[in-house]
This record gives sequence, structure tokens and C-alpha cells, in this order.
Amino acid sequence: MTKTENNDLTLKSDIQFQSLNIIEPILKAVKEDGYITPTPIQIQSIPIVLQGTDLLGCAQTGTGKTAAFAIPILQLLSANKTYHKKRKVRSLIVTPTRELAIQIGESFKAYGRHTRLTYTVIFGGVNQNPQTSALGGGVDIVVATPGRLLDLMNQGHLTLRDVEIFVLDEADRMLDMGFIHDVKRILKALPKKRQSLFFSATILPEIVKLANTILHNPSKVSVTPESLTVDLIEQYVYFVDKGNKNSLLVEVLKDKKVKTALVFTRTKHGADKVVRFLLKHNVKAEAIHSNKSQNARQRALINFKAQTTRILVATDIASRGIDVDDLEYVINYEMSNVAETYVHRIGRTGRAGAIGTAISFCDAEEKAYLRDIEKLIAKKISVIDNHPFPLIDHNPVKAPTRQQGRGSSGHSRPRRYGKDTKKKWSGKSKKFYKPDSL
Repeated sequence: MTKTENNDLTLKSDIQFQSLNIIEPILKAVKEDGYITPTPIQIQSIPIVLQGTDLLGCAQTGTGKTAAFAIPILQLLSANKTYHKKRKVRSLIVTPTRELAIQIGESFKAYGRHTRLTYTVIFGGVNQNPQTSALGGGVDIVVATPGRLLDLMNQGHLTLRDVEIFVLDEADRMLDMGFIHDVKRILKALPKKRQSLFFSATILPEIVKLANTILHNPSKVSVTPESLTVDLIEQYVYFVDKGNKNSLLVEVLKDKKVKTALVFTRTKHGADKVVRFLLKHNVKAEAIHSNKSQNARQRALINFKAQTTRILVATDIASRGIDVDDLEYVINYEMSNVAETYVHRIGRTGRAGAIGTAISFCDAEEKAYLRDIEKLIAKKISVIDNHPFPLIDHNPVKAPTRQQGRGSSGHSRPRRYGKDTKKKWSGKSKKFYKPDSL
């Protein structure tokens, strides 16, 4: 939702929330939060959901997607009150990460504050007792990550047989993180007669296949703010040798205009290394990724929002729930090897028409990624040549691959998975390790 009527991401109209037939208790909460004009995804989705129709939505985080389903869900459940002594789970929202689950829960709390509906958020990595206590008291709405949801279902703490409205959020990320089998198990536990809402940032063939197993005669809504977001954000690239990226980062951060910045790395190990380097150079920094405890991650995010931590270093998956008002700088310490992910990264800044700057460090091996990104966004990114660490090694010698190191046969140990752990096999250490999933 936008707090002004002149936002570039809103439809060119005078549509306001009261014109969407939202009931007074919810409309009052929306106004109290200072929102007047709905975003495109909200304008299109809210009437469809209120009609009880299934919905296939293509929209990224940052488009106002959460309110697009939270508001009509609250309204539908309020209109159809139940009179059981113990509240049953009537709506289930499944999302891939803890941060997103918490963020969605906060939205239901905000928009539903004047209704009598109750909700709870369940996710792994923390003690389950507060979550089971909330479920034991009865709740109308559950926001959950797949793993902990299935755990509590198996323990008998909740059943999905009374769910009226089901939401699968960030479906593409769900597949990326290997949750497809968990999602299928959840679907089997849901009643066949239900309303289903399906949201994904991309609509690839595998996403369409999954959507077809969930939705019945859905209405389709697509908003593509990526190009608008990209146009609103000033983008720059520094060509730099891989070994000089740390020093270049410190150099960039000498600019006092960079009060805070969200820095992206491709790996958890890389994020921790960047933080250690920054701390050595008296730059307050914290990392956020799936190896951190939930409390540590929340604390890091709170510190970053309060600007007591200047730099937050994140991996792509951990960043999905990061939503910081007035964040002006995003720095791609490593170029994303997926062009769409670059768009998502820089979309953390320049939100709701605010000022945004995206800076990328590109070494010789990452030039192909840069070409893919520029092709996707249909523009050349401005190059900053005047810096103290210019790219010298344009053709670095690539390290031998694992296959090349296995002799002439080229065979290596196949990637294996733990039975119920979603852990990948590391042939080098002969141990299982967790990918950056939540």
C-alpha cells in the first residue's frame, strides 16, 4: 500500500480503499496506518478474493502483495463467523522463510486489530512451546513455514481439515529451496473444498504445473513493477578483481552519504567473511543467513532498521523478508548468477518511489552474469572507472573443478540427500551440510 496518491507504482486512478468494499473495522485499521491508495496488486486482487474465487498472482515482494490477500481473508472470515468453543484453523498461509512468515503475521495483526479474529505464526529454529500453546487455545489464521507446520501436524497440535482459505506465497522460492515435497504433503491434508490463492514472482513451467494442482478455475493477476523499480533506482557497476572486493567495499563506505547499506553475497560463508573484514575496519556490520539463530537474525534486522548497525550482509534466500523503509543503498558484493535475483535484490531499495542506489562489484568471471542482467532490464548499467581498485586480471585462471580433479574418468560422488533432513552431501568432508534454506 502506498501512503500517497502519486506513487509511480500505483495505477493511474483515484481508487482508494473505501471503493474496494472493505468493511469498516479493516478500513479503519488501514487508515490508522496511514494508507490511502491501494497498489495495483491490491486493486486487482482484493475484489477477486472477496468473490471467493481462486487466484493466481504474479507479483514480487514489495508490491503490497501481503495486504492483497490479508485484507480480503480477514473480511471473509469476519463475515462467516463460527461458533465453536475452540477456534479452528480457517485460513492457512504457507511461506518459505521465517522472516516472511513474521512479516505476514504482522500484517494480519495490523489490519485485523479491530476484528475479533486471532492468528499465530509458526516457524522452525525456535522453541515450539509458545507456538503449540497458541494453537492449543484455538486460532483462526495460521502463517507457517513448511517444515515446522508439518512437524506440529505430525505431533497432533493442529489439523487442516477446517481450512477455508489457503495461500501459497513465494511459490518460486519454495521450489528453489526444495520444499516441493513438503508442499504436496500439506496439500493432501487440506480439504478439497476451499479457496486457494497462489503467488509467485515468476511464472515458469514448473510453477504453472504446481499451480494447476492447487487452483480451480483461477482468476489471474500480474503486476510487473520490476521495470519500474529498475528505472527508479540509480545503478552502478565497479569492475574489480575478486581479491580486492573487500577493500573496494570499505572505500565505498567512506562516503558519508551511505548511512546504511544492504550488502548481498551468494553464500553464507561469504557473508560472514565480509562482516569480519568490515568489523576489522571499524564498520559496524552483521550478517543474516540461515545458519544464524532466529533470535540473532531478528536482532540483526532490528539493529539495521534502527541504524545502530550500519551494514547488513545477507544471502538471497535470507533477504526475502527484509523490508526496510527508506533504505537507500544496496551493494552487490557478488553479482547474482540469476538475472531475476538481481532485480529482487535492488528492489530492497527505491521502494514506494523513494531514492535508491544499487552498486555492484563485478570481477572478470562475473561479466557473463552482468550481461544477462543488462539483457533482462534492457539497459546498460553505468560503469564507475575512477576508483582505486580497477580490474587488472581480465582472464583469471579458473580453479579445477571437482570432476577435473577426479582423474580422466571425470566421475565424482553423486550429490546425495539425507532421508528426512533436506541436507546435501559434501563429498570432500564426507558430511552433510545445510544449503541456505530455512
